[in-house]
Amino acid sequence: MTDQNPSPIALVTGASRGLGAALAEELAKTHHVVAVARTTGALEELDDRIQAAGGTATLAPMDITQPDAMAQLCRSIYDRWGSVDLWAHAAVHAPPMAPAPHMDMKDWDKTLACNVTAMGRLITFVAPLLGEQGQALFFDDPCAGDKFFGAYGASKAAQMALAQSWQAETANTGPKVHILTPQPMPTAVRARFFPGENRDGLTSAEAEANRLLAQL
Repeated sequence: MTDQNPSPIALVTGASRGLGAALAEELAKTHHVVAVARTTGALEELDDRIQAAGGTATLAPMDITQPDAMAQLCRSIYDRWGSVDLWAHAAVHAPPMAPAPHMDMKDWDKTLACNVTAMGRLITFVAPLLGEQGQALFFDDPCAGDKFFGAYGASKAAQMALAQSWQAETANTGPKVHILTPQPMPTAVRARFFPGENRDGLTSAEAEANRLLAQL
């Protein structure tokens, strides 16, 4: 039996920090947010901020690379609410930068598992929840081909290729698939790639979340 929650449902994968957390907080102004991430403490802090602003969230401390967990989550969403109105996929693994011949294969495998395989599997799980009226959001980070970005750049290129295919397939039927490109933000992912960078000129994740959602 579905929950008669009057708010639309937003699923945010990768919601614990950075752009994902900022998106969850912004969406919570108009949606009930299902926040997915591995870090329980960060999700609880997100929930505190959402509640303080008058919103509501359901926390799902899960690893998106675990198929059974993601299948159970989507089944639980269906059982409780029946559908998802918006899915924002911000989860990403950032491996250390390295020349292509010197990539650590454990990092390579982890990057593909999180950034490519998990996203592909999630599309098959979430698409039925979105139906024809829902919206899916994916976020580009155009660094493919840049030196030392081999693993990350390849995984983001694969993500975008998959999102573009789904976008083309659903253009006339829905759900609406959006591919958005955030401005550089002072996130942990960027700090890993650009240590020591002057972050004063970067756009805050909160401002970017507001700008990106305004494009929908």
